[in-house]
Amino acid sequence: MTDPEVLKTHASLFDRMGQAMGLDLEEEAVKGTLRFEEIAEAVLRCTRCSCSRICDRYMAGLEAEITRTPDYCRNADLLAYLKEENAAAAQ
Repeated sequence: MTDPEVLKTHASLFDRMGQAMGLDLEEEAVKGTLRFEEIAEAVLRCTRCSCSRICDRYMAGLEAEITRTPDYCRNADLLAYLKEENAAAAQ
């Protein structure tokens, strides 16, 4: 079982990475684009990353929206998919 504080930290990192890419993950969940199970799995994937401090510093230093996650992000595919879906829906 994962420590609740670790889960909160990584849930925040996942949400912040989504925001950095211009995504509102809460809105994605409300729309049904992102299911609860996918969010839970994404947070667990994030807990298995050894770059959480690097990630935190990376996002703290951002001044603009990013188009893709850093190479180490374990949720890169999911976030890229959501970004692509939003772009397609906006057309």
